[in-house]
Amino acid sequence: MTSKRSPYKTYTKEFKAEAVRLMQASAGSASEIARQLGICRSQLYKWKEQLDVKGDQAFGGRGRPRKCEQSEVTTLRQENERLKEEVEILKKAAAYFAREVQ
Repeated sequence: MTSKRSPYKTYTKEFKAEAVRLMQASAGSASEIARQLGICRSQLYKWKEQLDVKGDQAFGGRGRPRKCEQSEVTTLRQENERLKEEVEILKKAAAYFAREVQ
């Protein structure tokens, strides 16, 4: 049987910014701060990186953008990767059947 995955826990923009501020201002380790807040240490570092890179624009949306919102380049890259995988599979299948015929 398959069990249903519990929904992801979501945090507000303010919570994330405050968590990063606590990590930077505190003398304690990031692990201690994360434990107190009930999050993973790695998540705290991801939030810090997002805040450093995007500044005030960080934590804008919810998760990964939907397919319809992705840029055309991103969509084409994904399709290109899928097609490359298909070509590799076909090459291996052709080599397998060519050995079997001989």
